[in-house]
Amino acid sequence: MTSQAADGPETVAASRRSKITPEREREFFDAVLEQIRECGYDSVTMEGVAATTRCSKSTLYRQWRNKPQFVAAALRANRRVRFSGIDTGSLAEDLRQAARTAGDWSGKDTKLLQALGHAVTADHELAQALRDALVTPEIAALQAILGRGVERGEVPAGHPALEYVPAMMFGVLRVRPVLTGEYADSDYLVRFVEATVLPALGLT
Repeated sequence: MTSQAADGPETVAASRRSKITPEREREFFDAVLEQIRECGYDSVTMEGVAATTRCSKSTLYRQWRNKPQFVAAALRANRRVRFSGIDTGSLAEDLRQAARTAGDWSGKDTKLLQALGHAVTADHELAQALRDALVTPEIAALQAILGRGVERGEVPAGHPALEYVPAMMFGVLRVRPVLTGEYADSDYLVRFVEATVLPALGLT
């Protein structure tokens, strides 16, 4: 399913985008993502973001035709590759460092993933933006870490566990709040890597 029809008047939605500064755009994006984390996607409105950021709702509708497009733009602008740059020369230590890094942002990003859970199943653009912002870059960075480990001879290229490491890392981030009501912090994730990921790869 594609993004829903415009929430605002057609004349406003169809008008030419007004110019706003990058700083102001960042303020809008930060506001909508924070409201989603705190209130859930369905409770967030363009009007509410406009009130929080002290702008007119027509300003938002000129920039983004509806809420799904606005949130998708905010997600894409929020793209970070947190696992990039991890390269200690040891695959086991790289994975421990990735666990520490994931723990530093797991609460914030996991909360956002949870809040968008139903919405992304109903809106293709929103789902793609979520993957682009929070999932695909990190998987690519993890695969690069694993690839360097293979090149160094630490793990055989055909090891069957290699393709499942991203699922293991992302899976524990999503499931721990469901099982225990707590986010997966750095200590928990390092223990998880040492107890499950490293043994699965034949590492210590």
